[in-house]
Amino acid sequence: MVSFPNCKINIGLNILRKRDDGYHDLQTIFYPVALNDALEVIPAEYPSTEIIFSSSGTPVSGKEEHNLCIRAYHLIKEDFPAIPAIQMHLHKAIPMGAGLGGGSADAAFTLQLLNTKFELNLSEEQLINYALRLGSDCPFFIINKPCYASGRGEVLEEIELNLTAYKIYIINPGIHINTSLAFTNITPGDHTGNLKELIQLPIAHWKDCIVNDFENPVFSQYPEIRSIKDQLSASGALYASMSGSGSSVYGIFEKDRLPEINFPPHYFGQWV
Repeated sequence: MVSFPNCKINIGLNILRKRDDGYHDLQTIFYPVALNDALEVIPAEYPSTEIIFSSSGTPVSGKEEHNLCIRAYHLIKEDFPAIPAIQMHLHKAIPMGAGLGGGSADAAFTLQLLNTKFELNLSEEQLINYALRLGSDCPFFIINKPCYASGRGEVLEEIELNLTAYKIYIINPGIHINTSLAFTNITPGDHTGNLKELIQLPIAHWKDCIVNDFENPVFSQYPEIRSIKDQLSASGALYASMSGSGSSVYGIFEKDRLPEINFPPHYFGQWV
């Protein structure tokens, strides 16, 4: 069984305060976009171990026991020990450490694949609870619709937002941003605007009122990322922003006014 985990962009990301548990309260809009990995799960041919994991495409860094797909399998296996051993293959196309939520998407889609393939009959609410144990933004990919997110990103409210009349260009310079480190450099801001209301304004107005609080500290450390946003804006983007804690930047363009985008060849860039 195969599925295609998609990524997300953040439209606005406001850090409100640091919490006693070490996390931060925030507000953001998660919007799903069709930049996809591919994930396959089949029963293991030789079930000598619970899970055999392989990958292709962009190399998956980190120790295997920290891989979110593998952790998702073991999380389900704890409650459903009758699930057989599996072989899992992940083809990685979404840039990693890029603010696009690719790892979280892979984890959430693993939960859904296992639920479907082995007929576990888990509800969306149950899947969300499993996903939350894997990461704050994993639950979004269970819903996978435009959402206003609050708390530490796990409190989700579906909203009406449709960008299909536009084209989005996602660009990543290959700079890996450590999310935990990015949070240590953030200064919580005083945000009086209601992001759920601001997002309903015409897109051309977003640049004046919707911000990503990670941009200033990331741009000061990596001016290259600032220049990407500036180039997208200069190319006619109605709105350009860094996604999450970076390093990916996106621009939203009118479909009939798509510019020539020229970035260095080692950058990852794709229209969605």
